[in-house]
Amino acid sequence: MQANVGDKLVVHGHVVGQGNKKAEIIEIRGADGAPPYLVRYDDGHEHLVFPGPDAVIEPARPQ
Repeated sequence: MQANVGDKLVVHGHVVGQGNKKAEIIEIRGADGAPPYLVRYDDGHEHLVFPGPDAVIEPARPQ
């Protein structure tokens, strides 16, 4: 998995009816875009994440 700052990390829900969690990648601490990622959720809290197989990267849209 490789990402860039500004991409979205999407973690799919594990239970029927549980929504996906989205966070913006604000810092990459691994080499060449690899995890771990420091992410910021919509409510403002930040978390260091080592994404599992239930996560995908949505590239940032060019502005």
